[in-house]
Amino acid sequence: MNIRTQVFVAVIVIIALILLINMIRKNQLELKYALLWFVLGIGILVFGCFPWLTASMANLLGIGLPINLLFFAGFCFSLMIIFSLTMAISRLSVKMKKMIQEIALLKKQMDELTKLINEKEEEKLK
Repeated sequence: MNIRTQVFVAVIVIIALILLINMIRKNQLELKYALLWFVLGIGILVFGCFPWLTASMANLLGIGLPINLLFFAGFCFSLMIIFSLTMAISRLSVKMKKMIQEIALLKKQMDELTKLINEKEEEKLK
């Protein structure tokens, strides 16, 4: 990878990290979801600035080509993101189920109170 490509990758990653920080600061993104993106950004920055590191890690792990290491790392990162989003959806589903049950109970109580009030008003009119 030539120096022009390394600088381009570094600039893009730094801009993306700045945007990520701004999104957290403006409460558009929660920190717990942003941490994986920070790890990805730092990883891309390191591997982009030091391509020899990718080659040496590929040799260390017994992977034939450095690009295969990057594809494998991307696949693992995608699985981590999918798993964290699945956990978040599961938690939200449980919370939504509890809220729906509470709303149903409150609606039933409100209907019973409305019925009692209507009966008392009818008794007063008689």
